[in-house]
Amino acid sequence: MSQHRTGFVPRSYLYVPGDRPEMLAKALGRGADALIVDLEDAVAPSAKDTARTRVHDWLAQRAQRAQRAASAGPSHDAPGSPPEIWIRVNPGAVGLAESRLLAGPSVTGFCLAKCAGTDEIAAHDEVLTAAERRHGLGPGTLALAPLLETASAVLDARPIARAPRVRHLQLGEADLCAELGIDRSDPAGAALHSIRTGILLASSAAGLLPPVGPVATDFSDLSGFTRSTEALRGLGYRSRACIHPRQLAAVHAAFTPSPQELAAAADLLDRFTRATESGAGVITGPDGRMIDEAVIRAARRLLATRR
Repeated sequence: MSQHRTGFVPRSYLYVPGDRPEMLAKALGRGADALIVDLEDAVAPSAKDTARTRVHDWLAQRAQRAQRAASAGPSHDAPGSPPEIWIRVNPGAVGLAESRLLAGPSVTGFCLAKCAGTDEIAAHDEVLTAAERRHGLGPGTLALAPLLETASAVLDARPIARAPRVRHLQLGEADLCAELGIDRSDPAGAALHSIRTGILLASSAAGLLPPVGPVATDFSDLSGFTRSTEALRGLGYRSRACIHPRQLAAVHAAFTPSPQELAAAADLLDRFTRATESGAGVITGPDGRMIDEAVIRAARRLLATRR
C-alpha cells in the first residue's frame, strides 16, 4: 500500500497521450483532479520513443517551475492544488525502463498497463526505491496503480492489492471483455458488475483507495456516461477515468459530496469523538441508529473528498 496525500482523493483521472505536446500543455488547466499521461495504447509503436522524450522534458519543465516557485516563497494568488500526475507505462521491461527514466518529484505514480502480477510490481518497487533516493524523496512517495486487464490479473487482485506501493486498482475493461467475450454494449456495465465488485472488495481488504472507474470510449454519449458513473458511485467507486475533458463535469458531479452530506459526516465524527471521550458504550446518530466503526470510516472517507 502506498502513501497518498492526506485530505485529497481524486475524483477524475484524465488520460493525455504522451506524444501530443499541445495536449500536454493544456492538460493542467482542464480541471481534472489527476492526469494519466499515456505511453501505452494512446501512442503508436513508431511514436513511443518520441513520446518518452516529450514526457521527460515536460516533467523536467514542471520540476523547474516548482523549484522556482518554492524559491520565491508562498503566493496568495496561487490556484488550488495542481492535479496529480500519473504515467501509464508499457508492460514488461519497456515499462520498467520508462519508470526509471521518468520517476521524480513531478510524478505522483505509475499506472502499470496489463499488470502481470506481484513480480512485476516488485520490479517497479526496486526501480522507484532507487529513484526516491536519487531525487531525495521520502520512501513510498512514488505510488503504483496496477491496471487489471486479463482474467489472470483479476483473479490475482488480492495479492496485487497488497503489493508494495499500490495506491489503487483499475480495471482495463476493453481488453478484459475482449478476452472473456463479454458484451460491452450496456452502458451501465451490468455484465461486469461482479468483477467490479470483486476489485472493490480486494481494494478495501488491502486498505487501498476505491478502484478508479473504467473509461467510456464514446465521449459523445454524455447522458449514458452520466448514468454509468452514477451506477459506479452506487457500487462504492469514488472516482473515474476519462478520455475527454467533456466527461469531467459528470464525474465531478457524481463524486462530489453535497454540503448536506459533508455536514452530516462532520456531525457524526463530532458525536463519535465526544462519546468516546466520555466513555459512552453505545453511540447513536441523530436518527437514533447505532454508530459503529464502519460508519465512522465511511464518514472520514467522505470528508476526504471535500474541495
